[in-house]
Amino acid sequence: MTSNNLMPITKAVFPVAGLGTRFLPATKASPKEMLNVVDKPLIQYAVEEAIASGITELIFITGRNKRSIEDHFDKAYELEAELEVKNKKALLNIVRNIKPSHVNCIYVRQSEALGLGHAVLCAEKLIGNETFAIILADDLLTASQPVLSQMIEAHKKYHASIVAVEKIWPEKSSSYGVVAGTEKASGFHLLSGIVEKPQPKDAPSNLGVVGRYILSPHIFNHIRQINVGSGGEYQLTDAIQSLLQEENVMAYEFDGIRYDCGDKFGFLKATVQVAMQHPEFGDDFNKYLASLRQEDVT
Repeated sequence: MTSNNLMPITKAVFPVAGLGTRFLPATKASPKEMLNVVDKPLIQYAVEEAIASGITELIFITGRNKRSIEDHFDKAYELEAELEVKNKKALLNIVRNIKPSHVNCIYVRQSEALGLGHAVLCAEKLIGNETFAIILADDLLTASQPVLSQMIEAHKKYHASIVAVEKIWPEKSSSYGVVAGTEKASGFHLLSGIVEKPQPKDAPSNLGVVGRYILSPHIFNHIRQINVGSGGEYQLTDAIQSLLQEENVMAYEFDGIRYDCGDKFGFLKATVQVAMQHPEFGDDFNKYLASLRQEDVT
C-alpha cells in the first residue's frame, strides 16, 4: 500500500530536545541547535531549508534549556527599536526576516529524552492526518535546490514516504540507520528494510540515513507499537521498518552535500565551507586559507 495523501506538505517537525553532550561545555547552558556556523545558528539553516521548500508550520519538539530557540524566532521588540533609531536598516531587515510573517512556529515540550521516535510522536496532534517532514538540524545540507524540496518532488512522483540517504563508509555503519532496498531509478531505492546502527558485518548496504524525512501520518501508529530499541530509546528507524508492512517507503540519494554538525569535526568542516562561500567575506577568507597553505609550503 502506498501513501495517497497528495495534499501540499506544509508541516515540518524539528526534534531539538537533545542535550548536545558531544559539544560540552559549549552546550551546558545553550542548545546545540543554537551553535553558530559563521553567522547563523544551525537551527536557522534547517528552518530556511524548510521555508524554501514550502513549509509554513514549524513544529519544534523541545526540552529544558531550549528557550533560546523560541527567542530566536520570536519578535525582538527592544532590538528592533534600537536598530531603527540608529538607522541600521540592513541589520533590522536581517532580524525581521529570520522568520517570515506567513510562517508559524509551534513548540511542544518532550518531557523525557526517549529518542527520536518518541520526539516525533509528540507532534501527532499537530500533524493530524497529513503527510509531514522531519528535519534534524544536526545535518546541515547545502544544495542548489533545497534537499527537502527535492524530497517533496519525489513524494509527489512516487506517492510514498521518503527517507534521505547517502553512501557511507562501511566501518561507519554503527553511527547510522542503514537501509536495504531495490534501486528503482537513479538514486531512488524501494525499501525492504532499515536498521538502526548495525555493526559493519550486519549492515544491509552502504546507504546511511540522513536527517531528512517525509512520512505519512501512519507512522504514528507504528511508533506506538515499537519496543525500546538501540540506546534504550524509541527509534524512528524501527517505526519505519514497521511502516514498510503497510506502505511503500523510498530511500533517496539527494543531490547536495551533508555536514554532520552533531560531530565536532563535521561542524568545523561546515564552518569552513560556509565561510568560503559567504557573500560578504568569502573571497577574503579564501585568500586567508591560501596564505596559510603558502606558509605551510615555505
